[in-house]
Amino acid sequence: TGGAGGAGAGTEGADFEGMPRLQYYLMGANEWRSADSWPVEGTEFRPMYLHSEGNANTRYGDGRLSWEAPASDQPADVFVYDPDDPVPTIGGPVCCTGTADAPAGGFDQSAVEDRDDVLVYTSEPLTEALEVTGPIELVLHVSSDARDTDFVAKLVDVQLDGTPVNVQEGIQRARYREGYDRKVWMEEGEVYEVRIDMQATANQFLPGHRIRLEVTSSSFPRWERNLNTGGNNYDETQWVRARNSVHHSPGRLSHVVLPVVTAQEE
Repeated sequence: TGGAGGAGAGTEGADFEGMPRLQYYLMGANEWRSADSWPVEGTEFRPMYLHSEGNANTRYGDGRLSWEAPASDQPADVFVYDPDDPVPTIGGPVCCTGTADAPAGGFDQSAVEDRDDVLVYTSEPLTEALEVTGPIELVLHVSSDARDTDFVAKLVDVQLDGTPVNVQEGIQRARYREGYDRKVWMEEGEVYEVRIDMQATANQFLPGHRIRLEVTSSSFPRWERNLNTGGNNYDETQWVRARNSVHHSPGRLSHVVLPVVTAQEE
């Protein structure tokens, strides 16, 4: 290994003005890209819509992702979130756990997607490569029989052999759906719009791969469990199960907005 110099070592003669403003690693393509803006030039924010016949539970369900919005009413997808049995965190953008049992990065999500409390929506196989680079937002129309609960989403790249590998994820606590400066409780029977910031990514979905979205209410230990009571998790010892629903119909278009790069900067 080379030695470390003093301040400024290794920068003499460097042409910083000629460097791009942004460099990012494009997963899937496994290469570095550069750009002068963020989101990168040529980005189109395209919605993919959630569909099902009411049975999107597990990767073996009927959940679908499509560029086309639902044309008629569809039954909601329902799952029960039990804080005593949260969905386990497997990889992802985690840091500094101090244990090899909770590594960061992309991993097989099959064990997560085999759970009945995880809704799974999957696209048709791609006919050509699709670059998704930039911020991702999920818009859900949801209901619950609990005063408060969480909604967790994960973007997944399904490989040619069917292995689901996590790409990016996000969470929203329902009580803060209107802003973190106020608490607004849910009422049973009411449907609410919840927006989940899934942060940014740079991933090229290759031909034959499928785009997948997981929706659930926990990812532990990455995020603390919501006990569904509306109280403070840190001073509670009791919890309740929440029956949570995701709605997708012409009047309630649940969808994920993907930053699709259609043209590269010269």
